[in-house]
Amino acid sequence: MSHFGILSFPGTGHLHPLTALGRELTRRNHSVTIFQVADVEPLVRAAGLRFHQIGERDFPPGTLRVLDERLGRLHGSKAMDSVFDRIRQNSQIVLRDAPSAILSEKVDALIVDQAEFGGGSVAERLGLPFVTAILTLPLNLRSNFPFSEYPAEPGLSFGARSRNAAGNSQLGFRQVRILALINRQRKRWSLQAKTGLNAFDSQLAQISQLPAGFDFPHRNLPSCFHYTGPFFDRMGRRETSFPWSQLDSTRPLVFVSMGTLQNGVDWVFRVVAQACANFPVQTVISLGGGMSPEVFGELPGNPIVVPYAPQLDLLRRAALTIFHGGLNTALESLAHGVPMIAIPVTFDQPGVGARLVWTRTGRMIPIRELTANRLRIEIGEILTNAQYRTNAKILQKQISSINGVKCAADIIERVLDSRVSHATLPFRDLATAGWNCRVSKS
Repeated sequence: MSHFGILSFPGTGHLHPLTALGRELTRRNHSVTIFQVADVEPLVRAAGLRFHQIGERDFPPGTLRVLDERLGRLHGSKAMDSVFDRIRQNSQIVLRDAPSAILSEKVDALIVDQAEFGGGSVAERLGLPFVTAILTLPLNLRSNFPFSEYPAEPGLSFGARSRNAAGNSQLGFRQVRILALINRQRKRWSLQAKTGLNAFDSQLAQISQLPAGFDFPHRNLPSCFHYTGPFFDRMGRRETSFPWSQLDSTRPLVFVSMGTLQNGVDWVFRVVAQACANFPVQTVISLGGGMSPEVFGELPGNPIVVPYAPQLDLLRRAALTIFHGGLNTALESLAHGVPMIAIPVTFDQPGVGARLVWTRTGRMIPIRELTANRLRIEIGEILTNAQYRTNAKILQKQISSINGVKCAADIIERVLDSRVSHATLPFRDLATAGWNCRVSKS
């Protein structure tokens, strides 16, 4: 059996699917260690996985919450810029701390989050095989396909190509500092420079938790790319208290969440509550830890407002999800056959909203266009037009038939296990030689 290491961006939306994947691999008698900053240790331990701290110098306990709260108040390009700064900082930590940590744990192969761009270089330096786990929408920089930050559909027209090229150019500006950081380290390690973010993905396997039926068609993807389905594991989540006795089984349930990062804009929750109050529904609002329920006082429709909610359990009962467009919530809603209304804020959320519209499993309102009246119209459309729920049920069947986390584990075993026993690992002796990995901060 193999010992797999996991390198990822330290966000809940990345760690929940990765811990589900890790648990599936441990059920197959593999060992799994997640290398991450101190603040995510409770989440990893709750999933029953091994944890090895990195980034002690940069991320003492409590740092992640401060950064997340700051990010939660941003949206649009400011939020995207902030995230790329976080990605660069995390890559710096991984390049500096992860090699020696991985050596000390005697890891055989790595699973690298696509958003952790330095992870593949660490694997290459250590001579370890690795696969790329794609937890958000897949990164794409081709002119016939919109980058996931944009709420657009693919197209071959001149206008579509021009729009996509402009979006890709904006991403290019953001990636420059990350590329420079990683390529400086690759030069010190005598590795060839990379020319773009797509180049950091594994050539063995790129495994997306996006189901093929929820993506746009006709993507030009490498042969090692695999659509699977959502990676989630109900038993691996931390228990969350909830006032179940307050639920009214006679009314349809509307579940509302703005995720764990874009949850600091209180007026959004007020607008959602006002719009939902016009319908005979019961609304549950999960604040994702960004604010306290006491901040809101009495809201229209008397919704249940909680700091955190047992999302998977509530989705079993839900008639509609209103959310920020995060991919995990979208996939979890589809896995329960629940249609959605997305209010995208930033990152890949507009792209998720565009796929809801494309598949007719939901509707989308960009946050800058959100009003109570606009949302009332969309809620009425979802609740009265059975086609949205029918389409969500069709995708639910597809997701159920695939079992994404087991499919992903099958691929990992197939492409990595055979290489682990035959791999040449020329740098493992560096652990005993006192090797020190230096990473520039500039």
